[in-house]
Amino acid sequence: MLDDTLKAQLKAYLEKLQYPIELSAALDDGASSGELRGLLSDIASLSDKITVTEQAGEGVRTPSFAINRKGGDMSLRFAAIPLGHEFTSLVLALLQAGGHPPRVSDEVIEQIKGLDGDFSFEVFMSLSCHNCPDVVQALNLMAVLNPRVKVVTIDGALFQKEVEERQVMAVPMVFLNGELFGSGRMTIEEILAKVDTGAAKRDAEKISARAPFDVLVVGGGPAGSAAAIYAARKGIRTGIVAERFGGQLMDTLGIENFISVKETEGPKLTAALEEHVKTYDVDVMPLQRVEKLVPAEQPGGLVTLQLANGAQLKSRAVIVATGARWREMNVPGEREYRNKGVAYCPHCDGPLFKGKRVAVIGGGNSGVEAAIDLAGIVGHVTLLEFDKQMRADAVLQRKLLSLPNVKVILEAQTTEVTGGADGKVNALKYTDRASGESHTVELEGIFVQIGLVPNTEWLKGTLELTRYGEIPVDARGETATHGVFAAGDVTTVPYKQIIIAMGEGAKAAISAFDYLIRTSAPD
Repeated sequence: MLDDTLKAQLKAYLEKLQYPIELSAALDDGASSGELRGLLSDIASLSDKITVTEQAGEGVRTPSFAINRKGGDMSLRFAAIPLGHEFTSLVLALLQAGGHPPRVSDEVIEQIKGLDGDFSFEVFMSLSCHNCPDVVQALNLMAVLNPRVKVVTIDGALFQKEVEERQVMAVPMVFLNGELFGSGRMTIEEILAKVDTGAAKRDAEKISARAPFDVLVVGGGPAGSAAAIYAARKGIRTGIVAERFGGQLMDTLGIENFISVKETEGPKLTAALEEHVKTYDVDVMPLQRVEKLVPAEQPGGLVTLQLANGAQLKSRAVIVATGARWREMNVPGEREYRNKGVAYCPHCDGPLFKGKRVAVIGGGNSGVEAAIDLAGIVGHVTLLEFDKQMRADAVLQRKLLSLPNVKVILEAQTTEVTGGADGKVNALKYTDRASGESHTVELEGIFVQIGLVPNTEWLKGTLELTRYGEIPVDARGETATHGVFAAGDVTTVPYKQIIIAMGEGAKAAISAFDYLIRTSAPD
């Protein structure tokens, strides 16, 4: 199963095992079981601390295998052949079960060990999903550290019947004790915040006790990270508060236009940004949503941020870098059928629609790239573009139009998403803008790729906003409100690109520092 290079790399990692571990497999005579048997055999051959046994248990998915420390009581299982994006999850599970220390804070470890209750998680994923490993790895670690946490990772492509029965139409999708827990990328801190009911109150108390900052950044994407780094390098008291570190960058797969880096992926760049921020004296406050900004009463005074958990933060200067999110179609049925056929990440959810009919909404680069990607997986792709022509690069359009299982419909205004008795998408309705005629496209999936909307709802009535919801800024990144700056996709600065957001974040931080040294704090 594994080539010689991968075996050599894995062997080096497995030398870090401190305790012997057992891999207990549930297998049959099928082809998938044969592949998994080969993978487990390869792994066991690389370390004398690993043994493999085959034993099917009642109600256990086949093929699958459990990982446990010899004599331990872990409940960690892969109902999958964890290669692709999940190979790293497999390696980490082996190492952590074998006693290698995890790369999380002592505070997180103690929070996991102190969880009160029984938690049985099932996480559905696809091997091509770049969002899934974070969730799988977080839950696996919880199972390693706390025997009351049970985790099964399920490859949706391998257990297609179960996916259909449980209406899993987006990954990662997590069930807790049989009930839907959440979908999409989640960090271990986010998962813990949902299961540890006392965490929010404890966080609010700690945050409110913090002294005022010189510069406080709202948002942890490229703009926010750059702003925090530049501010901290000035030697001033700097903090960053973010609902999710990385922001939209975490949902971006291929990045090939970040200058000096030939190719990378959003999650990798996010990890690098977070690591860079933490090398400086920056107070990082993740998983915190800011609900209101209260301007300073006079120049040089303290700006107040009110958080969703009830905490308050104060700072002499604030940099808003809350970015943007995928724009919705805003038609009947879209929200009702989200994760039931309506999706926004073709890389993550595409494999769940193998052999089926799907639509892509939007003829820009992201929409055309999504259609090309999906065409290799699904049965048929219909791309709908509102305008008279697609706006994607010519090379992408040529590639799209060369594919035999793709149809492009121009001047199409989507009007409704419909579903069947099974609660899943079954069609999309649109109006031909040229003729005014209504049409229906029968399908099973819809991927929405129509641009971005700024995350500024929380600022309405406080900061000046354009009719598009963007924050107007001057050449220095300064808003019309004293002590408040903004950077990145949330602003009126054109061209929403990672590298531009970083530059704007750096500029806003330098401008904020200049504001601080030129403005005296009131008595």
